[in-house]
Amino acid sequence: MRKMLVAYFSASGTTARAAKNLAKSISAALYEIKPAVPYTSADLDWNNKKSRSSIEMNDKASRPELADHDAPIADYDTILLGFPIWWYTAPTIIHTFLEAYDFTGKTIVLFATSGGSGLGQTASELSYSCPGAHIQNGKLLNGKLSEATLRQWVESL
Repeated sequence: MRKMLVAYFSASGTTARAAKNLAKSISAALYEIKPAVPYTSADLDWNNKKSRSSIEMNDKASRPELADHDAPIADYDTILLGFPIWWYTAPTIIHTFLEAYDFTGKTIVLFATSGGSGLGQTASELSYSCPGAHIQNGKLLNGKLSEATLRQWVESL
């Protein structure tokens, strides 16, 4: 049996709810990826080209600092990694997280929340940040999915 960790970043709480529901459904450990400087609502204003999120997403080299480096990655072989979709891909803090740990030999399955777009090419875009890992797109977890649905999805991986 695989040891699974649900790791997630959530700026507004939507992805946090999905991650907590997923972890509970499959009896997995949960780890929140937190930025050193939390995002404010002004930071998340997608319509403002000078907002923090807009600046970060327009700079492919952007790596927002993490609040900690305590994720127990070594203890798990499968990481279910969740985040909101920003500009059709993962927020740059996900690159920071992946680059902060050794994921060699690990399986990383992505899940996301989104108001309109899917995962697209997110797995291939993140793959260079976690060399040696097997990374794959997973599922959008929008809305309240049943525990049975979530378990079935994870069992199918």
